[in-house]
This record gives sequence, structure tokens and C-alpha cells, in this order.
Amino acid sequence: MILAMVLPVGAFGVSAALTSLVRKVALTVDFCAHPRQDRYHRTVIALGGGIAIFWTIALFVLAGLAGAYLAEAGRIAFIDKSLSDHLEGFINRSRDLWVVLGCAAMLHLLGLWDDKKRLGPYLKLAVQFGVATAAAVFADVRVEMFIPNKVITTLLSVLWIVGIMNVFNFLDNMDGCSAGIAMIVVGVLLTAAVGSGQVFISGLGLLFIGAVAGFWVWNFPPAKIFMGDCGSLVIGFFVALLSLRTTYYHQNDGGGLYAVFMPLLALAVPLYDFVSVTFLRIKQGKSPLVGDTQHFSHRLRRRGLTDTQTALTLYLATLCTGLGAIFLRQVDFVGAILIFVQTLMTLAIVAILEATGKPCDQ
Repeated sequence: MILAMVLPVGAFGVSAALTSLVRKVALTVDFCAHPRQDRYHRTVIALGGGIAIFWTIALFVLAGLAGAYLAEAGRIAFIDKSLSDHLEGFINRSRDLWVVLGCAAMLHLLGLWDDKKRLGPYLKLAVQFGVATAAAVFADVRVEMFIPNKVITTLLSVLWIVGIMNVFNFLDNMDGCSAGIAMIVVGVLLTAAVGSGQVFISGLGLLFIGAVAGFWVWNFPPAKIFMGDCGSLVIGFFVALLSLRTTYYHQNDGGGLYAVFMPLLALAVPLYDFVSVTFLRIKQGKSPLVGDTQHFSHRLRRRGLTDTQTALTLYLATLCTGLGAIFLRQVDFVGAILIFVQTLMTLAIVAILEATGKPCDQ
């Protein structure tokens, strides 16, 4: 499909250009991250990369909605004729897309406010739960398989959305981490969406990867701009959305029910970071919601890895668990057990690597 090539490339170009523009403006108006005790960077870095990510996604989604409405009215024709077969379905689900875009906008504004004013964690959590509930209730962004009770599925989905938002917010602690891992995870989920024939979920995944990649080239070590909460919350929201709306199991395909665990395997490394940091903070009598430099990336960095080596280590670990997740839909029960064991061994290697040796100075 033409769209499969144009969408990510176009989103990448727009996002990269917007990131460059945002960086220049941020440095001019001092919308920057300054060195602090609970942060790892030691120089002044521009903030606001999330502006480029959000608005790239928003502009492409709005353009897609406008094109669909005009095509329905007979005013334009699709360049890619195969898209016309899905026009009616897209129009029928356009309300969900408006809700999703509105939820992402709320998170983006919340993140901008926090980047500028440093809001308390409980206010941010309250807004996150409100947005997640709106997405689950009004846009059907929720798990539905095997659980007939809508109240239970809504509750589980809200907890998952809020959790994944904070996973990627936690990951945004060192150059290239959150953006790079988000692209890998969505790339893994995209294989399931394409295999299930989910055209619009696949398109949204491609758009997401292109938009994040345009920012990532500016954020890869040494970072020239940070995404801030206005980006990490949006990224986490879309990863959660794609993980919930992608179909992993088809009864007629011969695969097992274990395929529904594909998102957990794809997200194994960022979930490990989230759980381990939370545990360390609680063990030390600290609030798990207050930032520090005890993340997986920081612990690797203090053991002698450079910022680039740390980012690449995280990418490779995520790719290892992600590749297993891709094949989870195609193997039998024994194969699934081996994939789960492989994932646990990958996390064990990560744990040994970060805990071994004498910590080095920053």
C-alpha cells in the first residue's frame, strides 16, 4: 500500500522539522531542563520535544479525518484505491478517533503544564485516571477478550493505560530511552495488527513510529532536546491504546490463547525498569512517584557504560523480548513456554549486568 510507505516517512519529516523549530524556540524562551539533583543530565537541554510528537500525530489524524469526510461526500478520491474499501468502517469509528485525540491533547497539556510548573504527582495521577477512563468508556480502548463484564474490562483497561503512561514517563530519564523503546514496542505490536488485517490500527502504528522517530534523531545521545512530560505521557497513552486495540488471537488460526500476552513480552524491559525502581524507592522509604537516578539506565551508566552504550543496551534487550513476542502467535504451547523462559532469562541478564561490579562515578 502507498499509505504504508508515505505515512511513516511523511510523519518523520514533519516531526523532525517541528522538533528543530521547537528546540530553537525553547532555547530562546528558556523552556529548558536545568541540572538538578534528581536528574542525570549536567547541562541545560531544551524541553518540548513532545510538542513535535503530539502535533505531528494530531495533524496527520486530522488530515485523515478530513480526507475521509470529503471522500464520503464525493469531493475527493483516494490515491490508494484500496482505502476506499475501508471508508465506511473508518467513518463509523471516527468518533472514537476524536475521543482518542482529545484524550491525547489533555495529556499533552497536562505534561506541558508540569514541564513548566512541576505539578504534584497526585494531580497528574488524577488527570491520567480521568483521561484513561474517558478513553476506555467513550472510545472502547479496553480489553474485551474472555471477560464479558464491561465494568471489569473497563477497570482493568484504565489501570493498564495509566500504568503504561507512567512506564514511559519513568523511561524518559536518559537520552534516547523512552522514544527508542516506544518505537520498538509499537513495531512489535504492528506485526500483530498487520497479521490480523487491522488497517487503521496499523496506520496509527506507522504514524506513531514516524512521529517518534522524527524526535528521536534529536534525542539520541547526546540529546539536543528532551520530550518532557508533554511527550512521555502522550507516547505512553498511544502505546497503551495500540496494545489494547490490536488483535492477537484468532481461534481459526490454530494459535494458542497465550498470544494475548504479546504486549507483556514486548514491554518486559520497560516494565522491569518501572517495577524495580518503584520497589527500590519504597524499600528506601521514598515516594515511588518522586524522581531520582535509580533507573535501569542510570544503574548501567554508573557501571561504566556511556550514554550511547546504555541506550543501545536497552534497545537490544527490548528487541530480544520483542522478537519472542512476535513469534508467540505462531508457536505451540511448548514454544510459548520457551519464549516466556527466554524473556525471563533476558531480564535476568539485565539484572546481573546492572548489579555487578563497582559503581563508577558519573
